[in-house]
Amino acid sequence: GRGKRVCILTRGYGRKSKGRVLVSNGREILEDVLTAGDEPVEMANRLLKKAVVVADADRAAAAAWTKDEFGVNVFVLDDAFQHRQAARDVNIVCIDATDPFGGGKLLPAGRLREPVESLSRADAVVITRAGSRDLADIKAEILRVAPSVPIFEARAKIVGLRELRASVGTSIAHKKGFAFCGIGSPENFFSQLERENYDLAGRKSFRDHHKYAPADVKHLEASAGKTGASYFLTTAKDAVKLAELSFSLPVFIVDITVVIDREKDFAALL
Repeated sequence: GRGKRVCILTRGYGRKSKGRVLVSNGREILEDVLTAGDEPVEMANRLLKKAVVVADADRAAAAAWTKDEFGVNVFVLDDAFQHRQAARDVNIVCIDATDPFGGGKLLPAGRLREPVESLSRADAVVITRAGSRDLADIKAEILRVAPSVPIFEARAKIVGLRELRASVGTSIAHKKGFAFCGIGSPENFFSQLERENYDLAGRKSFRDHHKYAPADVKHLEASAGKTGASYFLTTAKDAVKLAELSFSLPVFIVDITVVIDREKDFAALL
């Protein structure tokens, strides 16, 4: 919106390729999930006409290449607070309200990659899934180690459903759905559906980045049949891996957006 040329730099976790992969040139998606990874393809879909997407473990080298190749002048890196090879102008740390400090211990005893005190390096902290609990204790811990760092709250919101296969428009009114996903926090997805009054007859979670096969479809449809579900609900990240599979029941992709408080103050940091 400010006339910048944007690139998403990602490692492309779970992809079958090596080296650098141009997932999207900003105009079209150039690679599939096996080559690029599920999250890069999902981002490329979501940001078509808005951003170049590149998968490369060496994100500093990828940035230099993309800058020359596409005239990029803004780079966005996910999961890069410890990626010191890449100089950065803004550090935004996201803290999941449902698991804020990874057990409080560093790897391998806990899930922290560095001490909580490192939050003092952040330019902003965003507490995600902020609607799931009271945030007073999380904010107190952040302020203890980083008293001058601004704190924002972000909440997920379902903005609509899209059918995986184009059809005449299936109605889900007064029908029960069966939700499934292979993401890092499946319970949060299921809880989000229930909070927004989707009638779930059943649910099934797979491992994060799960690669779906015909046997999975058979199992899902058998489970849906037992529960009386008339359709499936899944995430956009899962949907990019379902295109070649055949379902007898309609599959709806749940489109979710993130709403951040004090949006103007947040935008001013960028």
